[in-house]
Amino acid sequence: MSTYGSFPGTRPRRLRTTPALRRMVAETRLHPADFILPAFVREGVSEPVAISAMPGVVQHSRDSLKKAALDAVEAGISGIMLFGVPEDEKKDAFGTAGTDPDGILQVALRDVRAEVGDDLIIMSDLCLDEFTDHGHCGVLDAHGRVDNDATLERYAEMAQVQADAGAHVVGPSGMMDGQIGVVRDALDQIGREDVSILAYTVKYSSAFFGPFREAVASSLKGDRKTYQQDPANVRESLRELALDLEEGADMVMVKPAGPYLDILAKVAEVANVPVAAYQISGEYSMIEAAAEKGWIDRDQAILEALTGIKRAGAQNILTYWAVEVARKLK
Repeated sequence: MSTYGSFPGTRPRRLRTTPALRRMVAETRLHPADFILPAFVREGVSEPVAISAMPGVVQHSRDSLKKAALDAVEAGISGIMLFGVPEDEKKDAFGTAGTDPDGILQVALRDVRAEVGDDLIIMSDLCLDEFTDHGHCGVLDAHGRVDNDATLERYAEMAQVQADAGAHVVGPSGMMDGQIGVVRDALDQIGREDVSILAYTVKYSSAFFGPFREAVASSLKGDRKTYQQDPANVRESLRELALDLEEGADMVMVKPAGPYLDILAKVAEVANVPVAAYQISGEYSMIEAAAEKGWIDRDQAILEALTGIKRAGAQNILTYWAVEVARKLK
């Protein structure tokens, strides 16, 4: 006789018996509109360049980026986040290629905006690290330290040129104090109140950024621990959130996603604006590498990881699988 015989109502497994039943009672659902595709565009190439540390991801040429944007529209995802990869000789101490109207990121923004118009939210990474010869996210002082206020002046200029190039949304990602307020003021000064700010509110100094350095051809020697957050800390994330909201952030983001689901849940609980999470390069590469070895089921692992991010509170997810997963969900 079943030990459950005296408790006929206590059978949670009844709701797990078939795929259709499990689908009906699912509490968290992924949708194509949840996703934003991060994309890299490299100056001076006529064909996409494979990123060895991120199988299946490329540094786009201008033409292949336009095709990727059209694919994103067809798949029904919400947006694309662009990262520029300039030629090495155009990098300098101040990242001037990042504010050059003819720099690769601005050119790519114009290309994509002309190709898809308002059918896709075009976002731009607002940071200097891809464009500096030292690889840091800001301007360095005489002692080799990142100068917060000098960097903010560069971010203000960057915001304006990215808006002029066609960005619907700018994403300040350098973790400088006061960056959201400065960027908002800079956009408003040129009459671009329509351009939104996706604040990289929580950005931890993470080992999982490793493959990204290849993706953007980073020149960094050392680390970014003096401005990115310490993985041991929680309270400073909520402090950063309060400051970004006070300064005018339209949306906020947690990065990385998977190792920081507890932080994502705390931010989502108290934020009064949309919350995004960035499933970063190392999170992507781990699953791809394990799947290539046959150690895990690739498709199942991808969906499980993305579902976990959404369950923790992300309204939008930046993921390199955005288009692939969106097509499967349609």
